[in-house]
Amino acid sequence: MPAPASTIPPGFDAALAALRRGGVVAYPTEGVFGLGCDPRDAAAVARLLALKGRPASVGLILIAAEFSQLAPLLAPLDPKLEARAAATWPGPVTWVWPVATGVDRGLTGGRDTLAVRVTAHPVAAALCHAFGGALVSTSANRHGAAPALTAAEVERDFGTALDAVINAPCGGRDKPTELRDVLTGTVLRPG
Repeated sequence: MPAPASTIPPGFDAALAALRRGGVVAYPTEGVFGLGCDPRDAAAVARLLALKGRPASVGLILIAAEFSQLAPLLAPLDPKLEARAAATWPGPVTWVWPVATGVDRGLTGGRDTLAVRVTAHPVAAALCHAFGGALVSTSANRHGAAPALTAAEVERDFGTALDAVINAPCGGRDKPTELRDVLTGTVLRPG
């Protein structure tokens, strides 16, 4: 459900409209600004990677407001493994999960896994709810540069190349989310 009109940050409606027409947008997450698009739109994913200058082989993270938005893209697991991930959500833990058959390899970097998170950031979650599904979420920066922490930094780094930028604060974390393997629980990147 979208947020009440009085709490919708500047750029939210423009970002939602842009996502629906295949655009690339920036929005706040738990720690840094993210670049996002519809993960089902291969042209939007390719454009996002080109804007960022990121090799497709690296793979991408998807965020969602709830697990049901991610489930169609993921292979079903033992309920105990799914519960391990669910216990950290919504929150700043990203899990590397086996993908369902047919998931676009542009999202996975050619792997059989996909990095996913149920976001705890209220604006990012509201965007996923309003959009009706998961979104690509990669840090808003040129590949190898420091991620943007404000809408002003996003606009400085990308100018008018993005279709919309939501102007709201990030969640206060000072680093990217922790990354874990859902099958083993191994921490792949500390958070």
